[in-house]
Amino acid sequence: MKTYYLIPLLFLSACSTAPKLALRPQQPPAEISAVRYPEIVNAYHVGRYADPNDNLVMHERHTVYRVEENTRWSLRTATTGNNPVFPAVPLTRDAAFSPEPVNDAILAEVNSQRLATTQIMLQARTLSSALMQFQAALQQTKTNLQETARLRVTVNDMQKRIDALAAAPEQPSAPSISTTNEPPDSLSP
Repeated sequence: MKTYYLIPLLFLSACSTAPKLALRPQQPPAEISAVRYPEIVNAYHVGRYADPNDNLVMHERHTVYRVEENTRWSLRTATTGNNPVFPAVPLTRDAAFSPEPVNDAILAEVNSQRLATTQIMLQARTLSSALMQFQAALQQTKTNLQETARLRVTVNDMQKRIDALAAAPEQPSAPSISTTNEPPDSLSP
């Protein structure tokens, strides 16, 4: 009998309604880049070309637009700036879309780096011209060395000939053969 008393309680709990969720539309944020990344589209200029799929078709010069990056949601946590969607949460800026900070110290460093780069480029040009002169002198030295080696060989051959000619008079000369029967006279005119 007790179970009959519980059944109406079950029906009473089933009749209760759940609270409705009330959604109120909000204004879109003033800065949409805080919520979504922008779409990146690049234009490419194409000259005249034959269609690779059909060699009977030729395309004239025209511009081709290509979506490099589609739009997508920004899921980064905001840390600086004012967030239009959630004012209590500040936004971060993407470094690619924000200009670099400029102050006197940064400008002085950039200018000193430019000056150093210019000086290095001038020194590189001087060094390359000195290297070219050195290479030309090295080639001339190689040529001179080869010529000196040839001259040394020639001088050695001539020295051998001179030594051979100098040694020839020291050898006893063979008696001269005369066609007459007269003895050789050293006092004859």
